[in-house]
Amino acid sequence: MHPLVRTGTLVVAGLAAAVALTGCGSDSGKSDSDTGAADGPTSAPADGGDSGSAGDAAALDGTWAGMTDGKAVALSVTAGKAALVADAHVCSGEVKDMGKVMLALKCTDGDTARTMGAIASNDGRTIVVEWDAGGKDMLAKTEPGALPTGLPGLPTP
Repeated sequence: MHPLVRTGTLVVAGLAAAVALTGCGSDSGKSDSDTGAADGPTSAPADGGDSGSAGDAAALDGTWAGMTDGKAVALSVTAGKAALVADAHVCSGEVKDMGKVMLALKCTDGDTARTMGAIASNDGRTIVVEWDAGGKDMLAKTEPGALPTGLPGLPTP
């Protein structure tokens, strides 16, 4: 199989996994008070303007995608739960308010490059995540129900 097709297939599968993890996640029997995910605001601003700053956890809700070092990165956030697919790693966890908005993730394969990251900026259209391991991802918000565009190997509609 052509390497570009494999990469596109991996990205699409990863996006599907990310959406499934955030949309159908389980709290493993924990009550809402045990999760600690709702420490910050839980709804987006209603003014229709800027959908948030780096300090607004609710402004992260949605699906974000981009390229870092030539590799696809996709992040999906729903109601304080987050899923990330990057460089063939699938990670999930929570959005936490630790004085600044943070992503606290655990990767299924034990990878640690993207397990704790701070939202450095968020203008409602793009976010920058600075990872404690030293990397930085710049991601753009995708349209609801649509695959991200501009990623290599993805089929074009």
